[in-house]
Amino acid sequence: MRRAERLFEIVQLLRRARRPVSASAIAAELESSKRAIYRDIAALKARRVPITGEPGVGYVLESGFDMPPLMLAPDEVEAAVLGAQWVASRGEPELARAALNLLAKIEAVVPVGLRPHILEPATSVAPPKEPTSELEISAGLRRAIRSGNKVQLIYRDREGAPTERVVWPVLLGYRDAGRILAAWCELRAAFRYFRTDRMDRAVVLEVRFPDRPARLRAKWRSAMDIERRRWMSGASDTDSVTATDDLRPGAGEAPE
Repeated sequence: MRRAERLFEIVQLLRRARRPVSASAIAAELESSKRAIYRDIAALKARRVPITGEPGVGYVLESGFDMPPLMLAPDEVEAAVLGAQWVASRGEPELARAALNLLAKIEAVVPVGLRPHILEPATSVAPPKEPTSELEISAGLRRAIRSGNKVQLIYRDREGAPTERVVWPVLLGYRDAGRILAAWCELRAAFRYFRTDRMDRAVVLEVRFPDRPARLRAKWRSAMDIERRRWMSGASDTDSVTATDDLRPGAGEAPE
């Protein structure tokens, strides 16, 4: 790897990190030496790249720093194209349009040599099934997640019986075969998982749930970690279906 490429990769590595990254970790990922990484960090600092930290502690890239969008590797372009293909074919109309707009913007800014990766991609996704009412429901759920509003569901259980729930939406999981909403259920007073293909109706209420969306998501992650550890240890709970059920191949049944 040329030094210019390595400098760019160091910035990218620090950009995606959530905590200080040691020179050893950077060297291992870039297949370089710690001594070379120390020199590269010094060179980046000399170019006014806002990196803080020191040897033995780790390095952090301060927020707000940006790099020119032209410096994309071929694999990075293909990754973006493949993801945009999936969203364009399976996402709600506004997401599908956004995916196509993203591809157009990438094509406009990448060097000419990379444009064939967009215009004639080497990757593709399988054709989707026929569109369903899930698309409209999913669009509303995404808006509620961002705004922190409660959602009233008319939801069919496994036997097909309708139930009414008020939930605090946390995350909408996308799969090839439908979507799953992670949410706090007021009726059950616990986190539950709801398949969008079982939702007869999803109405975004004017009422906001008490927690901030970020705090609610943190609570959900903690609950998911507990259930994952329980599942990994071989414990089972026949009374509920948890987040870890959706991590197993072929799983995804809603808890109700």
